[in-house]
Amino acid sequence: MPAAPPGRIGQIALSVTDMERSIAFWRDAVGLKFLFQAPNVAFFDVAGVRLMLGAAESDAKAAGTVLYFETSDLDATFAAIRDRGAKVAKNGEPHFIAKLGAKDLWMAFLEDPDGHVFALMEERANG
Repeated sequence: MPAAPPGRIGQIALSVTDMERSIAFWRDAVGLKFLFQAPNVAFFDVAGVRLMLGAAESDAKAAGTVLYFETSDLDATFAAIRDRGAKVAKNGEPHFIAKLGAKDLWMAFLEDPDGHVFALMEERANG
């Protein structure tokens, strides 16, 4: 009998250079639910998936990892997170991405204090 495939993603890790600054950013600027902290790690709940912040082994950041957060009001969520201190990524203002049948995909891109890019995404009814 073949093994079952993996299930849903349970945790995503990001390396950070300043743990306290990063905890404050993801909790206060982005608004994620802080779960707990242990030596060199901190955990947040993102709709049932854990986001783990881990102390970076060096000053190098992880490249290529983008977190995509769904939202029902892209413009308001983007403005709130930006106004609470997130840097807008290059070409990161809310913009149209693609038609998805009866909906349009819109995204916006921001950065955390370590330069990790994260996105907000909304599927809007078109027409």
